[in-house]
Amino acid sequence: MSRIRERGWVRSMTTGDPLGVRVVCFPHSGGSGIAFGAWSAAVPPGVSLMAVQYPGRGDRFGEPPVDDVAAMAGCVAAELLRLPPGDHILFGHSLGALVAYETALLLRDAGEEPRALCVSAALPPGRMNNRSIHLAPDDEFWTTLCALGGIEPAIAENAELRDLLLPVIRSDLRAHATYRPRPGTRPLSCPVRCYHGEGDPLVEQAQLAGWAGVTSGDFTETVRPGGHFHVTAGVAELVADVLSQGRK
Repeated sequence: MSRIRERGWVRSMTTGDPLGVRVVCFPHSGGSGIAFGAWSAAVPPGVSLMAVQYPGRGDRFGEPPVDDVAAMAGCVAAELLRLPPGDHILFGHSLGALVAYETALLLRDAGEEPRALCVSAALPPGRMNNRSIHLAPDDEFWTTLCALGGIEPAIAENAELRDLLLPVIRSDLRAHATYRPRPGTRPLSCPVRCYHGEGDPLVEQAQLAGWAGVTSGDFTETVRPGGHFHVTAGVAELVADVLSQGRK
């Protein structure tokens, strides 16, 4: 019986100083590391851009997806800790915000707390408005996903691609829905920056202040145009803002 070859979780998107700043990006439900491909041109020399590749997509398409946020974070943190000590900025979008947060905790516990944690399009840990979305029938589920704007029209209209993507997206949303922060977790001490896409139908801006509770350090938030997938608009401005967080 053949065995699927498992690949690593973290991909280098640029060649930067291995001992310098590393921006590590965590994609949304159903997303892959290539979602941050456009960021490469906006990263200045010397900075490393890295992206997390969850199982079940991209070059890990043959691997079964993982539906547990803590397990995802454990795999990512283990790979980052095998690198030479560096200056990490973690950026997580939607589901990725929770995986990035859990990764930050693991790095902190290993003595390598990130320079900053940046969270985007996500309610604070343990909160989710629709925990049953991943249980909806296929047609209803797919229509809801397409309405958010994260699926290209050519893919949305392709039934074969839909059938391939649905199990992966359901798994990711199940991970999001079942995630609960660990009781008694010590707050981080690094700055936390929260990005909200104006008009995001999944995230109530009034609840974002709850992210302040995950750190004893500075908490800031900003609103950007573009709705839930604002990360694809004004990329250069966004990357510059991310890099400014926790600057020494």
